[in-house]
Amino acid sequence: MTHASRRAIAAAIALLASAVAAGAQSPEVFYANRNVDFIIGSAAGGGYAIYANVVAHHIGKHIPGSPRVVPRTLEGAGSLTAANQIFTTAPKDGSVFGAVFTGAIVEPLIGDRAKARYDSRKFGLIGSANRETSVCFARKDAGVKSWADVLEKKLIVGGAGWASSIRQFPAVLNKIIGTRFEIVTGYPGSKEAVQAVEKGEVQGVCGIQWSSFAPMYGSWIANGDVIVFGQIAAPPGDPVQNANGVQNIWDVVKDENNRRVLEVIFNQSEFGRPYIAPPGVPADRLNALRRAFDATMTDPEFLAEAAKAKLPINPMTGEDFEAQVAKLYTVPEADVTRAREALE
Repeated sequence: MTHASRRAIAAAIALLASAVAAGAQSPEVFYANRNVDFIIGSAAGGGYAIYANVVAHHIGKHIPGSPRVVPRTLEGAGSLTAANQIFTTAPKDGSVFGAVFTGAIVEPLIGDRAKARYDSRKFGLIGSANRETSVCFARKDAGVKSWADVLEKKLIVGGAGWASSIRQFPAVLNKIIGTRFEIVTGYPGSKEAVQAVEKGEVQGVCGIQWSSFAPMYGSWIANGDVIVFGQIAAPPGDPVQNANGVQNIWDVVKDENNRRVLEVIFNQSEFGRPYIAPPGVPADRLNALRRAFDATMTDPEFLAEAAKAKLPINPMTGEDFEAQVAKLYTVPEADVTRAREALE
């Protein structure tokens, strides 16, 4: 054996020993004096980014060892860019986690499997900050005040990346129940799509989370500039929308086959603000991240900042999130196929 070969073997052994030693560290030792990379898969200033940055301000103090959580934006393709990176190339040692769109979680099931290079069931699912209600709204001059109206007349709506709800929801409604949304895609996120309504580029948005829309644009509703004409929420619906007489999509969809297909798409709202880690994170570190997330969701300082930003908090634990995702992936293939075709 040559000297070079011996050196290479020694280096490999040293690297393996280092990895084993790191893997054996307790979460507190591992995270102490460390930066944790927090990838945010949405455009800065949008609802997802706002939620994620508020979480980033507080979660570090609840992780053993109190690491510095460093958020960075990685937008693109409705969070698919971020989800792919978290799954494929991010370190799997617990030093990276991220926030992605709900659509990115179900994309491998119902979307473009070539672009979603991951299995969502294998992520380390940390939790969700909110169970969401999505709404559809239109400018007052669009003449749309109900689901019945959008079944009869065209409404031009702004959409974002392939996996974003503001593209997916109107697309699937067009195919399954015959709504007449004309979707203008290409906006980086919901913030830009809503701004396009203000500029007159589009007439409305369908599928935007109420918790994203209300804090920044509630005055539009109060002033009558826009009309929220529909909600997409688990029965019995969102209390605020119900009080305002906003009809739930489930009151419109009567056909059981159509209902099952729409549930494949719309049930992702149950984990409306998801946080994920790469696959293969050591169990004790994933548990540390999950418990830190749970603690953050009840942290008075976090809740005060969330309230100031008008962010509803209705959390789901990582274990419940994992169960929800597993359930989604047991949907009959015929319903999945029809849902996937409706999104094209």
